[in-house]
Amino acid sequence: MPKYILIDHTADIGIDVFGATLQELFTNAAFALFDIIADLSKVECKTEYNVKVSGIDREQLLVSWLSELLYLHDVKYLLFKDFHITDMKENKLTASVCGEAFTEGKHEIKTEIKAVTYHGLSIVQEDHQWKARVIFDL
Repeated sequence: MPKYILIDHTADIGIDVFGATLQELFTNAAFALFDIIADLSKVECKTEYNVKVSGIDREQLLVSWLSELLYLHDVKYLLFKDFHITDMKENKLTASVCGEAFTEGKHEIKTEIKAVTYHGLSIVQEDHQWKARVIFDL
């Protein structure tokens, strides 16, 4: 089973993300975000950050999670490749993420993502697996 697939979306980019559990789904969504942004084969786990986010439901929690990671990328120029959710409740998530700061000449930015949107957002459980659709504003 793939972690995610790209979907066509006018002027934006979308993903369908998969996971056997909600935690795996959220982890795979974070991986997809950074896999779209940069070539993760060139990113090393040099820095670890702890992330805590909350939301009123699963969908808002997913947007909060991805938006917080995108914020760290935009403000601190960080690229992440490993994501470990340490605690997840219906409306709260705590995780440890690992990566490094962007370095000119070492890393290549493939796509600039401006925001995680609520457009077309969904999280569903089908046939004992979780699936989410997320659209990113480019």
